[in-house]
Amino acid sequence: MPTPSMEDYLEKIYLIFEQKGYARATDVASSLDVLPSSVTKMMQKLDEKGLGVYEKYRGFILTPKGIKIAKDIAYKHHILEEFFRVLEIKSDNIYNEIEGLEHHIGEEMALSIASLVKFFEENPGIKASYLKYRQEMSKQDS
Repeated sequence: MPTPSMEDYLEKIYLIFEQKGYARATDVASSLDVLPSSVTKMMQKLDEKGLGVYEKYRGFILTPKGIKIAKDIAYKHHILEEFFRVLEIKSDNIYNEIEGLEHHIGEEMALSIASLVKFFEENPGIKASYLKYRQEMSKQDS
């Protein structure tokens, strides 16, 4: 089982590969704001775990197992972004909150969140009632 850090790298590698057709350590490093040497070490670990193939000076290719994990994390990240958007959650830390949550929700939770987002989008009156209720609750807690 990959660690949350490994999952973050897999997700970034996958997204960069989807965009560029390749993923080099320097691309991943700049995307994650880490040193290229850290990326190289992680790519080597991912290779050892069978999640990708690391070739020195050439880049990194995800294995089918690595792609599945990366897609799953990217999907959960997207679902959580939509969830925060539809609930109009305003936070300076949204990216960090999503990054933390995406590693800890399972398939059923992701499906539940996705269906709730869709439900609120298809039922704006119910969404408005919920947002009003939440606002009233926050006033009571203050």
